[in-house]
Amino acid sequence: MANVVVVGAQWGDEGKGKIVDWLSSRADVICRFQGGHNAGHTLVIDGVVYKLHALPSGVVRSGKLSVIGNGVVLDPWHLVKEIETIRAQGVEITPETLMIAENTPLILPIHGELDRAREEAASKGAKIGTTGRGIGPAYEDKVGRRSVRVADLADRPTLEARVDRALAHHDALRRGLGLEPVDRAALIAQLEAISGEILQYAAPVWKVLNERRRAGSRILFEGAQGALLDVDFGTYPFVTSSNVIAGQAATGTGIGPGAIDFVLGIVKAYTTRVGEGPFPSELHDADGERLGARGHEFGTTTGRKRRCGWFDAVLVRQTCATSGVNGIALTKLDVLDGFERLKICVGYDLDGQRLDYLPTAADQQARCVPVYEEMEGWAESTEGARSWADLPGAAIKYVRRIEELIGCPVALLSTSPERDDTILVTDPFAD
Repeated sequence: MANVVVVGAQWGDEGKGKIVDWLSSRADVICRFQGGHNAGHTLVIDGVVYKLHALPSGVVRSGKLSVIGNGVVLDPWHLVKEIETIRAQGVEITPETLMIAENTPLILPIHGELDRAREEAASKGAKIGTTGRGIGPAYEDKVGRRSVRVADLADRPTLEARVDRALAHHDALRRGLGLEPVDRAALIAQLEAISGEILQYAAPVWKVLNERRRAGSRILFEGAQGALLDVDFGTYPFVTSSNVIAGQAATGTGIGPGAIDFVLGIVKAYTTRVGEGPFPSELHDADGERLGARGHEFGTTTGRKRRCGWFDAVLVRQTCATSGVNGIALTKLDVLDGFERLKICVGYDLDGQRLDYLPTAADQQARCVPVYEEMEGWAESTEGARSWADLPGAAIKYVRRIEELIGCPVALLSTSPERDDTILVTDPFAD
C-alpha cells in the first residue's frame, strides 16, 4: 500500500487541513511528524468546523489511528485542552485512536516565557515573528539534550533529573532577561499532575508504524507550516525551529525513508505569509487587499493578518525539489475569480542579475525584485468545481502554466473549503 507525505510548499496556510482530511478518509494511520501547536489546521466536515493545532487531522474520523511523532514538540496542557474541545464537538478520542511517541519532547511553561521575553527584547529588525508558544526554545532543549520527554513523566527520579538539567540552562538565561528563577517544585508538580493524561497515549511509535506498514496499512504523514519555514531550507532566520520538508517524515516518526511512496506538496494559487521575513511577490495595493479579503487570510492559531502576493513559481519549484514532491495539490483557485489580469513570479532580479532561485543570504533575499509573467484572468466562478469541465478555459491555462513553471504536475485541485469540492488528477494512494 502507498504511504503519503503531505507538506506545505510555501510559507504555510496553504490549505493542508482540507487536503489531509480528504486523504485521511482513505488512510488507516495519520501521523504528525514535526512542529508544535503554533500551526493550525481548519477542517470543515458536513458544515462543522474543527480547528486543530496539536492533534493530527485524522482524529475527527472514526476508525483511524492518529499519531503524534517524536519530531513534534508537545505542550501537554494545550493538548489536553484541545482534546476536551474536540470531544465537546462529538469526536471520540481514546488511547485506541490517539498515540504519542514516548520520545516526544515536551514544551514547558518556561519555554513560552523565554520565547516571549526574547521577542520583546529584540529590536524591531531582529524580531522573528514567533507566536510566543515556546516551540523554538523546546527544540533548542531537544538539540541541547536537556528535554523532558513523554517517557520521563512515568518516573519521578528521572523527571527530577531532567528538570534539573533544563533549569541549569534556563535559569542562567532568565537572569540575563530579567526574569525570576523557575520554581522547580511547582514545575515538577505541574508535570506530575498532567502525566496521567499524557501517558495513557504513550507508545513506541516507531515500532507501531513499522508493524502497521508491514501489515499493509496506508499511512499518511502530516506536516505543519510550510517548506519555506524549514530551519535549513527556509528564509532563515525568519523560519520555524524544525525541519518541515518531506524528509523529516522519516526522522520525525521512526519509519525509514524507503517507506515513503508519494510526496504531495500543498500549494495555494497565490502566495501568503504570516510574520516577518522576505516575500518577493508581496502586494501592497488593492490586489493584495482583495486577495486577503476573498481568501479570508487570517491565521488559524494567531488570528494575525496574512501578507498576500502573486503566485511565486520560483519558490514553489525550489520547495518541490527540496521535498522531492511528486505532485501538488493546488488550493484556493476560486479566490482568483474575477481578476482581469493575473501575475506569476517567474524569476528575480538581483542587482541586475536574473536568478531562477531564491539566494540563501538574507540581504540578497531582501533585494530580490520579482520578474512577472502576466496571464489573462477569468470572470466566471470556479468555486465548487469538481471536474475540469467546470473550469473556465483561462483558469485551466493558469493551472497548466503553473505546472510548467514549477516542473511538477497537479495531482489535486481544490476549489472551496468543502472537502468534496476537489478535482482528483492523480491518486497519491494508488499502489
